[in-house]
Amino acid sequence: MAFVQFAKVSLSYGDRDILKDVSVNLQKGTKAALTGANGAGKSTLIKIMAGLIQPDSGKRIAEKDARVSYLPQSGLVHHGCTLKEESDKAFEWGYEIQKQIDSLGDELKTDSENAEKLAVRQSELIQKLDDSGWHRRDVLAEQVLLGLGFSREDFSKQTDAFSGGWQMRIALAKCLMCEPDILLLDEPTNYLDIDARNWLEKFLQEFNGGFLLVSHDRYFLDHTVNEVYELFNGDLKKYSGNFTHYEEVRKVELETLIAAYEQQQQEIQHLEEFIKRFGYKATKAAQAQDRQKQLDKIVRIEIPENMKKIHFTFPEAPHSGQLVLTLDKICKNYNGGPNVINNLDLVVEKGDRLVVAGHNGAGKSTLLRIIAGVDKDFTGTVKLGSGVSIGYFSQDSAEKISGNETIVERLEKEAPLELVPKVRDMLGAFLFRGDDVFKSINVLSGGEKSRIALLELLLRPVNLLVLDEPTNHLDMHSKDVLLDAIKDFGGTAIFVSHDRGFIEDLSTRVLELHPGKYRAFPGDYKYYMQRIEDEENGTVGASSFGGGTITFNNNVAKQKAQEVADDKEKEPVSETKLSWEEAKKAEAEKRKLEKEVKRLEDEIASCEEQKKNLGNQMANPEVYSNGEKCKSIQKQIDELDSKLETLNTQWEEAAEKLG
Repeated sequence: MAFVQFAKVSLSYGDRDILKDVSVNLQKGTKAALTGANGAGKSTLIKIMAGLIQPDSGKRIAEKDARVSYLPQSGLVHHGCTLKEESDKAFEWGYEIQKQIDSLGDELKTDSENAEKLAVRQSELIQKLDDSGWHRRDVLAEQVLLGLGFSREDFSKQTDAFSGGWQMRIALAKCLMCEPDILLLDEPTNYLDIDARNWLEKFLQEFNGGFLLVSHDRYFLDHTVNEVYELFNGDLKKYSGNFTHYEEVRKVELETLIAAYEQQQQEIQHLEEFIKRFGYKATKAAQAQDRQKQLDKIVRIEIPENMKKIHFTFPEAPHSGQLVLTLDKICKNYNGGPNVINNLDLVVEKGDRLVVAGHNGAGKSTLLRIIAGVDKDFTGTVKLGSGVSIGYFSQDSAEKISGNETIVERLEKEAPLELVPKVRDMLGAFLFRGDDVFKSINVLSGGEKSRIALLELLLRPVNLLVLDEPTNHLDMHSKDVLLDAIKDFGGTAIFVSHDRGFIEDLSTRVLELHPGKYRAFPGDYKYYMQRIEDEENGTVGASSFGGGTITFNNNVAKQKAQEVADDKEKEPVSETKLSWEEAKKAEAEKRKLEKEVKRLEDEIASCEEQKKNLGNQMANPEVYSNGEKCKSIQKQIDELDSKLETLNTQWEEAAEKLG
């Protein structure tokens, strides 16, 4: 069994212990996550495991010929060949074995004395290559590349043409293709959209080797790992179970620690106040020095940053009408090409948490820019409701952040008076801790500026949040803080995200975009995903699209009626005339069927209207915050779905007889 083992590994930078006698055993079947606060040393540990950094002490033991594949967080660039040629480099190990096989073949021709020994060795290598699946490398490469979001047209493109995020997808693809025994993945989901994340999730679930990964995506971890390693203050501790189970266990462990921490903080505060108050008074100098000695001797209790929980609320959202946003016949194209968004109609009501879903290139970010008023090059109408004020965040927001002031100065200036005392906590929640808050704005990285832009937005009194990938550059704790704040937000939110857990926890409605067409779903994201799965399995009919060059009608009945009518027009007219009796009977039957079809159509329309109203109720904060009400309405929606399925079947049968 292939394995990589690390025994008592230690590493220090200056006077800081990054790793202290850390031991890990990775083998076939290991499905593990590595967690810890930012700066805890997770990436360093993975690099040691990959053999890229030598520890100060300890051993790295790997089984002979064990293949270890490592993906860093960023920085990989590919150039000088096509995507297909670059991906083929993942199979170099197979080409090396093939060279050895060919070389042994040449030796067999000239070395008769060792022929048997050479033949045995050659046979072993041939069997090894056959068992590895190397001969199916083209099929594997295609499966992985398509799964990670590349198109077949991309295969012949030069790798230089791909952006930084797609460069990292190429690197990830090569890691997965090379048939590793051990996978080491540092933030593999950073550059993946939700479809690619779902594909990677399934790949890792079925992966035969072992893997250790770092990720800030809780949903992804919960569905891929069965053990968690936490790195804290240089120590590594293992927890069995998925990530949510780890957090629950760790929370119980921390309760005692937090109680001691809070008591110690009070003691430290009292000592510091005494020293500050009496340190310069001659009559109290001895006591102040004694307090200082007590303070110096205290061994500070530390709480992992990723386990600290803070909560903040938005400034109160200004009042708005119930109707927040209306989009009418929105169309958008680039350079005269096909419409990315075509005839999109949408109504957003107060309290909605609308997630915009769809593949890359479907127009999600474009739609958000149109709603926010940033993109004005479109046709159609965007109408804001009474009193609506928009707060917009995108990754481009970071480009507008500049200045010589410090982070804390900028945020305290931006914050409403009541939130100024909480600015330090909020900065800490968004990964600006300790002396980081005194950094000048101009020296910040793009990711740091993006977090500042998001935090500034959250401090403004708006009632419609338009958020394009707000969770990028945030760790799991920061996402939780953001999620709680938006849930408590008194306004409305329209957002795009690739974080499945964030979407599921927040969304109350789903707008699915495809190039040139769209569909709206009244339920939350779990309902949407179940609906998509049911459609793929054929257990329910596909819901109708709006927009597109081929326009689908508003309900399944009308769509199928059009199909029946089209088929009817294509049928040749019979030359045999019916007798008068037969004609009369047929006419009566036809009228009966027409009445039945009309009755079913009306009932289907009524059910769909009821379902729409229930969906609107689900978006009401008074409902979705009440578990019992939410459950009751969802039950009614499920019953209507079942009824609609029966009615549509009956309608199809009646329409077929009529046609």
